[in-house]
Amino acid sequence: MASIGRVCAVYIAFFSSSLGHAADNRLVLTGSSTVAPLAAEIGKRFEEQNPSIRVDVQSGGSSRGVADARSGLADLGMASRAPNANETDLQFFTIARDGVGIIVNMNNSVRFLTDEQIVAIYTGKITDWSKAGGAAGRITVVNKAEGRSTLELFLHYFKLKGGDVKAHVIIGENQQAIKTVAGNRGAIGYVSIGSAEYEADHGAHIRLLPMSGVAASVENVRSGSFPLARPLNLVSKGEPGAVARRFIDFARSRSVHDIVESQFFVPVAP
Repeated sequence: MASIGRVCAVYIAFFSSSLGHAADNRLVLTGSSTVAPLAAEIGKRFEEQNPSIRVDVQSGGSSRGVADARSGLADLGMASRAPNANETDLQFFTIARDGVGIIVNMNNSVRFLTDEQIVAIYTGKITDWSKAGGAAGRITVVNKAEGRSTLELFLHYFKLKGGDVKAHVIIGENQQAIKTVAGNRGAIGYVSIGSAEYEADHGAHIRLLPMSGVAASVENVRSGSFPLARPLNLVSKGEPGAVARRFIDFARSRSVHDIVESQFFVPVAP
């Protein structure tokens, strides 16, 4: 019986090791849908310079990234927000900066909304574009799903609670919001400015609206003048492992500034 127990223990240890994410030749990142495409491109270049290492990037929202980093399901989490007060057990490493902007369909005649109008739209007090300076037409409110840092930032900025929002469509990824607004003339949503500029530059039928009189652009995020901005972070539980540390340093270096800028984000100083 003792020998069987030893065999079982060895088997379990081997099986667990074979599934483990923290092997020297594999790096697992999970979390923010804003950070994921950027991390994936950085990962490709990292793999080119480190052929023995595979970088596996999975999205799912900032909450997933933080939870997976904390539980050990991922080597690094991805979070498109600053750390919360109850996250002192985690380390956050900023690899870029981004803003969150309001988007409407390109055919929408509205060019500007006040903060008060945005709140009224999202709380159901304004339901027709004619009441917000546009042509008559029903407003379709697109909101982010729970656990998305973009939602948290939006609610915090506009001093709203989740239950205040009267949404018609709930989405997760930035690309889902962009696709929904691009395909619906009456829709309004909010997404990463970097993602929106990238998709608009590649033909998406959307327009970013200014906020507080400041154009929603990467340049204004860079200058610090845009009011709704955030860090894009990699997250580790305590001190990152050797491979994770190498990836973090690489993702924060000038070697990837071209990748950061190609995705319309703002690089951080090394």
